Amino acid sequence: MNITIIGTGYVGLVSGVCLASRGHNVTCVDINLEIVEKLNKGEVTIYEKDLKSLLKKTLLENKFRATTDLGQALQSASIVIIAVGTPSLDNGLIDLSYIKKVSQTLGRYIGSTNRFITVIVKSTVIPGTTDGLVREEIEKFSSKKIGQFGLGMNPEFLREGNAVDDFINPDRIILGYESDKTCLLLKELYKSWNVDKLYVNTRTAELIKYANNMMLATQISATNELANLAFALGGIDIMDVVKGVQLDKRWNPIINGSRTNPEILRYLIPGCGFGGSCFTKDINALKSQGKSLGVKMSVADSILDTNNDQPYQVVKILESEFKNLFKKKILILGLAFKPETDDVRESPTIKIVTDLLRKKALVSAHDPVAVENFKSTFKSISSNIDFVKDWKSKIYDSDISIITTPWSEYSFLNDIDFKGKIVIDAKRAFSSNYFKNATYRSIGWRL
Repeated sequence: MNITIIGTGYVGLVSGVCLASRGHNVTCVDINLEIVEKLNKGEVTIYEKDLKSLLKKTLLENKFRATTDLGQALQSASIVIIAVGTPSLDNGLIDLSYIKKVSQTLGRYIGSTNRFITVIVKSTVIPGTTDGLVREEIEKFSSKKIGQFGLGMNPEFLREGNAVDDFINPDRIILGYESDKTCLLLKELYKSWNVDKLYVNTRTAELIKYANNMMLATQISATNELANLAFALGGIDIMDVVKGVQLDKRWNPIINGSRTNPEILRYLIPGCGFGGSCFTKDINALKSQGKSLGVKMSVADSILDTNNDQPYQVVKILESEFKNLFKKKILILGLAFKPETDDVRESPTIKIVTDLLRKKALVSAHDPVAVENFKSTFKSISSNIDFVKDWKSKIYDSDISIITTPWSEYSFLNDIDFKGKIVIDAKRAFSSNYFKNATYRSIGWRL
């Protein structure tokens, strides 16, 4: 199939390259000429595991290309995928201005051609956007009614750092549609994927995306709240509590005498809070939409409140060891919100570092890939941080090391003698006996 994707951000580029790898002819459109030129040379514009090699492969096979010319890209497209940004507004709702503008442009084109074109929204949008705003703008600017063009919604479930594998090997595909012809085209688009596919209307597809993230965030925040209680009580390691919960067969079924250990159990491990571009943004948007409809969104409020405060728990742990942190030498290991990405959006490290600097600590930091992104995004605090490359040597010069992002590179920490040093494991990624001679502290555990 000939597919045009509008937007070469995280969702658009990963989707485009992966669809091209399955044999579709994909054209990605972006207004930024520099991005387009880089992509056509095989240079990725975002950091994502396996994306660069797959981009080069699809370019060599002539299955992928990028352009700034939307009109030309639309000429042969049977499906147009909208993958533009939907950033947060001050009221928590998402900014749909890019969606609206693209819908108007597509409406003009659809009105000028006799070809049947299906528009699929892949951007994360609040329920009712596709069959509301998008449909209305296309109908208005094309002078056609739905049925004369197709309309659908295909949410993404891509985890940063695992996005390529998530797209190529998904656990399910949600296909929202507003006409039978669109449903047939979506079936053809994902024909080569042998996986559970759920066909629903577009606003159901939109809510599934938000519901998925809210349920996961709920588990994280509930576990963190319990961890904070365990810390306050003392004499309890929250990981023992977590293990007890995880042995419930409803979380961890026993099949043929063995535990299945599903991946969902990872969301029952305490830490310094979730970050990234999705959870906070999506829950805020859902909360704001619910309240605008008169729905009390108490759970959403609680999730956000708990997560907002959670990074400061790291500093509380330190303050339980020292009366003050003045001129304490502290090394931060990890700036990205999770491993295998350079994304620092909503990273818990931001609040941890800000709080440490406020308390006059001397802060150093390391990350394998996210340093430059952190510097450009948080210029005001970056000038007060000593960014280091040789993190192993810096450990010996520091009083405290805080592991905020469990990169695989840090698995070599057990080679280091931490005598006289404190280690804070902010993501509960390691056991207490992993660090030689260290004073080990973590979320949800106090002697």
